[in-house]
Amino acid sequence: MQCGMFPPTKAALKELSGRPEVMLFLMAFAASLAFSVWEVLLNNFAVEKAAFTGREIGLLHSLREIPGFLAFTAVLVLLVVREQTFSLVSLLLLGAGVALTGFLPSEYGLYFTTVLMSIGFHYFYTVQQSLTLQWIEIEQAPLVLGRLSACSSFAALMGFGGVWLGMSYLGLGYSALYLLAGGLAVLLTLVTWIAFPLFVHKVPQRKELLMRRRYWLFYALTFMSGARRQIFMVFASFLMVERFGFSAANIALLFLANHVINTVVAPRVGRFIARFGERKALTLEYLGLIVIFTAYAFVEVAWVAAVLFVADHILFSMAIAIKSYFQKIADPADIASTAGVSFTINHIAAVVIPAAFGLIWLVSPAIVFLAGAAMAVVSLVLARLVPKNPAWGNEVKRARPGLVPVPTGRQGD
Repeated sequence: MQCGMFPPTKAALKELSGRPEVMLFLMAFAASLAFSVWEVLLNNFAVEKAAFTGREIGLLHSLREIPGFLAFTAVLVLLVVREQTFSLVSLLLLGAGVALTGFLPSEYGLYFTTVLMSIGFHYFYTVQQSLTLQWIEIEQAPLVLGRLSACSSFAALMGFGGVWLGMSYLGLGYSALYLLAGGLAVLLTLVTWIAFPLFVHKVPQRKELLMRRRYWLFYALTFMSGARRQIFMVFASFLMVERFGFSAANIALLFLANHVINTVVAPRVGRFIARFGERKALTLEYLGLIVIFTAYAFVEVAWVAAVLFVADHILFSMAIAIKSYFQKIADPADIASTAGVSFTINHIAAVVIPAAFGLIWLVSPAIVFLAGAAMAVVSLVLARLVPKNPAWGNEVKRARPGLVPVPTGRQGD
């Protein structure tokens, strides 16, 4: 099943509506379409319409990450709402927040729409991760995760291409582009809600907050991934606008190039992980990041910065190895609750870094990127602790031999 390839016959469509992975693809497409347009326009919209500096953009991203920090509360919502329903409601909030963005072109208006969009975004991806790991078999998970990444990139391609076409040739402004992207996401979500039945989970999920000591390496990798991601999302793209003067259309083309490459690369990354394992994939990612962030600190030429920007984004696809690693070591009943906890861990640094580093940016942008290189070094050390064949009882490379797995359904560490 590939994103965007749906047989036209009614019988085939009926068969597809019974497959949960198809629903995952459609939801990923809608979420990526809306968020990609919001993201690619944000820096230019913030500077041109709301007169943002590094201080305000840093504060905005810290506010954006607060719902991610509170993602652990998803497990409380699941006490009264099914995961599948919760994911669709969250996706509607994401689309609505994006659609409203262009109509509130002020500092506090942008803060409001960003938080609304972010609530939907972070709860959706929390639940999406949980549903994917529950619905997809372990052997197929890296492949499906790679295809989901490719599907998201395909949607982003449409978003970035639409921004470039709309601004360059159709004379569309920020309001129209945000409304189109958010509105399409809302429409796709409603169609998905109607077209698919409620799927039954194979393993009942625990509906309480929990943290397992034996998942500590997964938590640590997740924390560092969230920290490094902020450097790219907040400051790499801001560098392109502030220092090198990239227009919104140019930024759209840059993101377009990123996702053209990722659409091709992501499924191959999934196959690479399935064949060579999570440790090698993560090692390759973090070695590349050390080089890229160090180069960011000293870049003076626009086209070199653009190349680094594309290379940085390519390495994002390697992060699916953290998810497949967790699936292999986890008690299946822990997946939903741990998804919320892991998103919170991922966003601990995300709440602090944008605002704090926004102030550092005013002094020296180079320090921001050198800090990112240091984070990549820490992540590399952690990645080397991932065992060659992770499994329940073999969570860490140097774990004690003879550790007996805890049977499914028990409250072991």
